[in-house]
Amino acid sequence: MKTLQIAVISMFVCAFSFQTQAQELKTEKANLEIINGLYEFFGKGDIPSVLGLMDKEIMWNEAESNSLADGNPYVGPEAVLNGVFGRIGTTYKAFSLTDIELHDMHNNKVLATLYYVVTGNNGKNYEVQAAHLWTLKDGKIIKFQQYADTKKLAEAEQK
Repeated sequence: MKTLQIAVISMFVCAFSFQTQAQELKTEKANLEIINGLYEFFGKGDIPSVLGLMDKEIMWNEAESNSLADGNPYVGPEAVLNGVFGRIGTTYKAFSLTDIELHDMHNNKVLATLYYVVTGNNGKNYEVQAAHLWTLKDGKIIKFQQYADTKKLAEAEQK
């Protein structure tokens, strides 16, 4: 009888573990799709849709030594809009993203490795290596951390 009880408990644990893993895989795929959608919206200039993917209390941090980090942490989509997105247009002559690769990091995190293609105020073009670490909860972005070559960003800001 004990053997049967152990077997039943083991089957229950295995089934629960499988169900949990399946749910985690579904969530991870959804998280990748959300972040992929964000970059697609950003590429089209659809900033309202980008902001719509953010939690109302998102914590947004630009890389240390980035001139846009002066407001870290930006809390909420409106702070991100005004403190980051709104300033990019005046900080650089042109700014776009390229070579975006998404990496599932588990635990509701997605890592994006990419390059910024920047035309600086000095007229020179720069390719700036960057990484974005996104944290999601219940289908919304709750945290962002930028890592970037801030030396190149600073050079692009020079007149």
